[in-house]
Amino acid sequence: MKPLPERLFPARRRLRLRPPRLRTLEAEDHRTATWLELFYDLAFVVAVAVLGQRLGAAQELPGVFSYLGYFFLVWWLWASHTFYADRYDTDDLVYRLLATTQLVAVAIIAASLAPGVAASGTAFAVGYTMSRFALLLMYWRARRHVAETRALVSGYLVGFGLGAALWAISIFVPDTARYTLWAVAIAVDLATPWLMRGEQARAPLDTSHLPERFGLFTILILGESIAATVIGLSGHEWSSASIFAGVMALVVATAVWWLYFDNVEGVVVRRTAAVARTWRPTVWIYSHAGLAAGLGIMAIGLEHAITASGGGPFDSFETWVLVGGTALATISLSLTHLASGDETTWAMHNRVARARAFAALGILALGLFGMTASGLALGIAVILVGTAAIGVTRDA
Repeated sequence: MKPLPERLFPARRRLRLRPPRLRTLEAEDHRTATWLELFYDLAFVVAVAVLGQRLGAAQELPGVFSYLGYFFLVWWLWASHTFYADRYDTDDLVYRLLATTQLVAVAIIAASLAPGVAASGTAFAVGYTMSRFALLLMYWRARRHVAETRALVSGYLVGFGLGAALWAISIFVPDTARYTLWAVAIAVDLATPWLMRGEQARAPLDTSHLPERFGLFTILILGESIAATVIGLSGHEWSSASIFAGVMALVVATAVWWLYFDNVEGVVVRRTAAVARTWRPTVWIYSHAGLAAGLGIMAIGLEHAITASGGGPFDSFETWVLVGGTALATISLSLTHLASGDETTWAMHNRVARARAFAALGILALGLFGMTASGLALGIAVILVGTAAIGVTRDA
């Protein structure tokens, strides 16, 4: 009789060295996220939660801008690794060790973003530098072993290498110069894929794996709204107003989920030379950054609304945090759908995009009326549910 572990896990295999290969050109019916990718996402969930704590303590607009800046830097780390894994992940020993290094780096980043005396720009730069150099090592392996994309990866190594060098230098300079170096580094990082877009067309992304990864990340950030509801309700004695606001917060989160996954399509990420509308993959990808950031801000706004409904303060700044974050998420949904689909579904997605855009404008308009916290949560829920209901009615 076989040992118990072999009977329980008959497909278990030894972890060995397997060099990267270009997986997106292989014949796979439906490629899904790996367990390592899901575990990797947890570090980013923690980082986003810490950023939410910073935003929750902010009382002025610069706090929102700080949140957005840090959020995009964190999102870019996640996206950069996701693009690599989409093309080259073979889940071997070296890849796991490098991914674990990135996970440790993100944990350092999350700790450095903690509000109060724990915040550290130096620690943030150290964590970011670690993550970027780990990614460079991944791409170095891909350059060695995948001849089909050697030109693409060589360009990545130059561009991302320059960005990583700037991050490394920023560890040792004062804060003012450090932020300038960060801005230049992220600009170099973003310019690199654009400059290599011709080579990228010859190494397309996976139309099942990459959309699933972006969808999973969206769900994880939506979870912040669920957490915000629990935190908002647990901070004081329950009342009918706070319970109502909590229910509305859950309705808002559910409606956003509905709007995102209704009509979502991933074929747009596969850019090829035969596709003339090459702006669509770029808009689809980067609109997810705005969507995730908006959802994070929305979660903090909902938490404030629930707290205020239970007797806490709810001022103009908190009102605009809620409507601004929700509107940012909704307009990003509009852009995501505007870029989605193919020749047979573009007209439908354009109609969906217009509906989302009008919903975002309606949500922003609610901030002008000086509504109570519960009333504002209700108004946002009505707009989002109404937008989702229009789609259901149209598709019926």
